[in-house]
Amino acid sequence: MALLQVALDLINGKRAIQIAKEALEGGADWLEAGTPLIKAEGMEIVRQLSRLGKVVADMKTMDVGSVEAEMVAKAGASVISILGLASDETVKEVVEAARKYGIEVMVDLLGVKDVERRAKEVEKLGVDYICVHTGIDEQMLGESVFDALEKVARVCSIPVAVAGGINSETAGEAVRKGASIVIVGGAIIKAEKVKEATQNIKKAMQGARIESKLFRKYKSEEIKKAFKMVSTCNICDAMHNRGAMRGIKPLKAGYKMAGKALTVRTIDGDWAKVIEAIDMADENTIIVVEEHGDKAIWGELATNSAVVKKIEGVVIDGSIRDVDHIKKLDIPVFYRNINPEAGEPKGYGEIGTEIKCGGQVVKKGDWIVGDDNGVVAIPKEIAVEIANRAMNVMERENRIREEIRRGSSLAKVLELRKWEKAR
Repeated sequence: MALLQVALDLINGKRAIQIAKEALEGGADWLEAGTPLIKAEGMEIVRQLSRLGKVVADMKTMDVGSVEAEMVAKAGASVISILGLASDETVKEVVEAARKYGIEVMVDLLGVKDVERRAKEVEKLGVDYICVHTGIDEQMLGESVFDALEKVARVCSIPVAVAGGINSETAGEAVRKGASIVIVGGAIIKAEKVKEATQNIKKAMQGARIESKLFRKYKSEEIKKAFKMVSTCNICDAMHNRGAMRGIKPLKAGYKMAGKALTVRTIDGDWAKVIEAIDMADENTIIVVEEHGDKAIWGELATNSAVVKKIEGVVIDGSIRDVDHIKKLDIPVFYRNINPEAGEPKGYGEIGTEIKCGGQVVKKGDWIVGDDNGVVAIPKEIAVEIANRAMNVMERENRIREEIRRGSSLAKVLELRKWEKAR
């Protein structure tokens, strides 16, 4: 029967210990002291976790293998995880030291191009486990680990572990494709109810079909679904506090929109190109307008036209009017100013060109997301990555929120004093 290894990729030892205890209650077999956790807390966290159960120390060793193997062994780990990118000499050193100190060796193929060849090579060097791994940053681009898993499982006689965005929907597939050890991080450590999440993963590994709305990675055809699940705040965090349109606000509370930009540039009060853009739009379109002036270029009749076309929403970096009527219509409208005075449809301007809206550069086809907090622009080239990173932000906040509900505080959960910049 396949084993479940819980990857504790946190930077807070107290949180890691609590999550580890709940995961073990849910049936986890092994605990992994994740690389970020070891870097933050050192060997002491390995010692603490080893008092709870079998520990894999994810050292990602590339050099001085015998030294690191001795360190984790004396700290109580049962397995050391090293990188397949390490030289053969380093792998040999780790294996020899591991035998001396009574621990096992797992080789992580993260970053290895020819996984079959390297897996066979390190197996001959005497390692105990092979780990097929798609890293978090690769997962954000929608990469899957299962093709590599099948290849490695076919050529190896030692147990194969798999890691990389696995949740209750995919844990069973991991076992069917040859994994003896299923490594799960986010789907457990970000869960509000860790014990229940662990139990669901175990059931899935045994063949149960358990749907998961969270802890999965979205591909290009699913971007809109992902963006509808997260907030503009989550997206800004994922973009390192970039992307927000300054001064652009929702006409009323409760709006939620996500779609591709159809850009329009016009001058003071010239609403011709703005209205023409409605006819060019479809259900996934958000019309995004840059206006140089004060007169209104959007009103009730334009909104009615947009409703008929079922477009996703409208963003006006300029003035709108007829707001009492627009509020009654079921379409998100975001704006900068309100002005009852409208201009004339002279036809100046452009549709589909690069514009600036709320200070953000927007190109046709870029993703636009809006809610009560405002509007964010996401370049189309990185939309898949940002959608997945925003989901990750939301999921991590869900767990923090749960810990606060249990009687903690944000400062305590994040250990703010500990992580303040050293002076």
